[in-house]
Amino acid sequence: MPALLLCQPATAAAGCTRLLASGNPEYPPYLWVDPNDSKRLVGAAADMMQLLSREVGIPISVNYAGPWARVQKSVRDGRVDLIAGAFYTQSRRQYMSYIQTPLTITRTAIWMRDSKPLNYNHWLDLVGYRGVTVVNNSFGEEFDRFAEHSLNIETVGSVENALRMLSLGRADYLIYEDAPAQAYASRLGLQNLKTANGTITREALYLTLGHQSACFSDALYQRLNKAMKKLVDSKVMEQLIEKNQQRWREENR
Repeated sequence: MPALLLCQPATAAAGCTRLLASGNPEYPPYLWVDPNDSKRLVGAAADMMQLLSREVGIPISVNYAGPWARVQKSVRDGRVDLIAGAFYTQSRRQYMSYIQTPLTITRTAIWMRDSKPLNYNHWLDLVGYRGVTVVNNSFGEEFDRFAEHSLNIETVGSVENALRMLSLGRADYLIYEDAPAQAYASRLGLQNLKTANGTITREALYLTLGHQSACFSDALYQRLNKAMKKLVDSKVMEQLIEKNQQRWREENR
């Protein structure tokens, strides 16, 4: 992991009285919009932010800040302090710092229709087919570079739209993390989709601190690092994921 780029004095943390976090709002069991309050996000990552808040002694609100692309822009502009779940890329590293201990490791899968399965074992097997994914999504820098130069992938605004496109035959495959895509496919009642046996990537999902945040400082970064390592080492994230998988199922019966 590249060294932290320090661009504000350590004294900023002392005057930091609250932090605003957000993230991908279509990412169950990690994050989704609270059905009882459209301004909030709930899920395993949101629950982790509350535990983190207690550890660092600063209130953390986890709010809906729009679609995933807008969330990233809000961090670049300093309107959101933290992203509760992002993959590492060099471009994102220019405007936010990654807390060193990841929240979890996720699997990105190839989704396809039962009636038109792909024989997928390697990235090259996708060449010549029509893909779809969500705008501003990253699946690791190596795959992102390969996809840009070798694949035909359309981007849309939401995973629900992407799943519908695949189900209706307007795309041959969908690239998305397995747990969130499965959650939305089940909610939409799309029973003609499945994942390929192979995996696109396994990527660490990180908490990040925006460089334009009014609270950004080396002191806060180190506090977040220490607290996150303690929480992850305690295996609490596994419990939160299981709890929120059940919560999602109950909300979408």
